[in-house]
Amino acid sequence: MVVEIKVKVGDEIRPGQDVLAVESMKSIISLVAEISGVVREIRVAVGDFIGEDDPLIILA
Repeated sequence: MVVEIKVKVGDEIRPGQDVLAVESMKSIISLVAEISGVVREIRVAVGDFIGEDDPLIILA
């Protein structure tokens, strides 16, 4: 489940930057960007349940 979104549309991000925090089995896990880019779209909201292959943030 998504517990925090740490970026917003228009933000420039770089590899290794925290972008989301999710809860899994009572642990909070930070998800980090693998590539650099500008956030064009955020496809999740706080409270959403996500799957392993779900697109979360779209970069350009």
